[in-house]
Amino acid sequence: MRPTPPHTPAAEVCLLLRSHAEARWLGHELVPVLRDLERSSLECDASGAREELGAALAYLEVLWLDARLRARKTEAARLELDTSTPDADPALCGRARRYHVAVRRLRERLAVRVERLLDPGADPRWARRIA
Repeated sequence: MRPTPPHTPAAEVCLLLRSHAEARWLGHELVPVLRDLERSSLECDASGAREELGAALAYLEVLWLDARLRARKTEAARLELDTSTPDADPALCGRARRYHVAVRRLRERLAVRVERLLDPGADPRWARRIA
């Protein structure tokens, strides 16, 4: 008896799952660190102890690299949905696309905040380039 090939989920389900995973990761991993650093950055600017933030900023940079990788995977899932067969459920496709747009907006807002901390002199428009 031949083993059956693994079931491939529909593209709209993949996009929903990727979008949800990215949004959840951003909210649980990146945002708390970002908030702490923004708060610490303001306090250190007042006290002049900016060099103490070096390790925390390096950690934020690593998290941001991970966030960019997750963003690329989510965008690949969106591309797969856009190029998938037309037999997909239109309502589910619409939900997946709307969720993806919401996650993309979250990602863009966070990008501005991250870039402000990692490179305070940078132009914030560069922060919108995720991939």
